[in-house]
Amino acid sequence: MTWNKYHAKKINIQGETFDSMAEARRWRDLQWLQRGGVIRGLQRQVKYLLVPAQYDENCKLLEREIGYVADFVYYENGQLVVEDVKGYRKGEAYQLFKLKQKVMWDKYKILVREVSK
Repeated sequence: MTWNKYHAKKINIQGETFDSMAEARRWRDLQWLQRGGVIRGLQRQVKYLLVPAQYDENCKLLEREIGYVADFVYYENGQLVVEDVKGYRKGEAYQLFKLKQKVMWDKYKILVREVSK
């Protein structure tokens, strides 16, 4: 078990690693909702490209791509839902998330749903 800077423990459950116990609980809850037919297509750690990598004319990498990795993605009532589990809503990491949330809306018209622990 490892700790992140917000003192959330990385946890391994049935071979899957979660960034926090809150994320693991949410995964369990979503699995139950899927089994009950409330949601479908449940996935974890889905990556979205926000800004592609930048290269010069000689194909030398200038800037790496910027991406967003959603905690959970699923369909509810035919609508795509993208979720991010948040336990700490302060600091640079949260501000970066808010920026990526805005880019997700601008680029994909997806509003990332924040789920508190």
